[in-house]
Amino acid sequence: MDARFDIAIVGAGMAGASLAAELAPSGARVALLEAESAPGYHATGRSAAFWTESYGGPGVQPLTTASGPALRDGGYLTPRGALTIARTGQEAQLDSFASRFAALGVRIERLGRAAIEARVPGLRPGWSGAVLEPDCCDIDVARLHQDCLATATRAGTQVITAASLARAVGDGNGWRLDLADGRALHSGLLVNAAGAWADDVAARAGLAPLGIAPFRRTVAQLRVAPAPDASLPLVLDLAERFYFKPQAGRLWLSPHDETPSAPCDAAPEEIDVATAIDRLEQVVDWQVERVEHRWAGLRSFAPDRLPVYGFAPDEPRFFWFAGQGGFGIQTAPAAARIGAALLTGTGACPVDPAPYGPARFATGNPARGR
Repeated sequence: MDARFDIAIVGAGMAGASLAAELAPSGARVALLEAESAPGYHATGRSAAFWTESYGGPGVQPLTTASGPALRDGGYLTPRGALTIARTGQEAQLDSFASRFAALGVRIERLGRAAIEARVPGLRPGWSGAVLEPDCCDIDVARLHQDCLATATRAGTQVITAASLARAVGDGNGWRLDLADGRALHSGLLVNAAGAWADDVAARAGLAPLGIAPFRRTVAQLRVAPAPDASLPLVLDLAERFYFKPQAGRLWLSPHDETPSAPCDAAPEEIDVATAIDRLEQVVDWQVERVEHRWAGLRSFAPDRLPVYGFAPDEPRFFWFAGQGGFGIQTAPAAARIGAALLTGTGACPVDPAPYGPARFATGNPARGR
């Protein structure tokens, strides 16, 4: 293979696939490179699959909110509701959380103990307040990802699997991309949507890394008694020690862990599953009958925990589209529109892209390190 493309995107998970779909109307010749044998194997395929505007913090909220209409119109969202619960003594922190997101236009309701108990049966003592986000929804991640791939391929995007990038060498016409199996291709622009491998891809292209670091996140599927009602909201801890939600008669539970990891095929640790169950038992009096399934994925963050969208300041043919943490799916439509607008120079960005540009990490930038 020695093909030529206008844009080569490294990574065919949700980030790369949604960007390729958004580029479809541009007429650009796009290659979508996936190191695995099938797209979506890593973080995309291991998501807890929810959309809630407070998740990721105030810097991420504009992207989540801007993505809502496209996700709703596409039929990818199912109403769930989210409760961020707080222990007695955390009232001031809960007030701050509520006021911060209400000021950003997020629909927020403060609830007391009785209202929490009505939504979370078996609530143990010590939990006295909550913030309800009624607009929280479940996301059909698999269908969203497959639809993005289908839209891209109908427009001519070539999805190339088992395509691990060995190196990228810049030349007068763009990039020569050498794959680990000996294949090669040429592209005018190179987009780094490689998730946990984003800094590695930059290094293979001769660029300095940004410090995008992967962290392991664990989820377990539990059989509990009583079985969780389908109407149970997503329940999150204000102190970020757990979250759980119902799924087809079972409970999906995470200890909200963030364990530093090298880029890899992440696997759950027994201690993290045990920690999650211990934390659940501090919240409700349900009996955990069985751990039916457990998995882990890598969430990748830039140093300031905001995503990175934009051309590298020192290499205008290299485009960063990474650092999307655990919120890459719920922000995918808005992120893809930003990426496509910046790459093609056409179309409007749904939110101001400036806070997410890679130049913020450049030496001498006064915003660096904030």
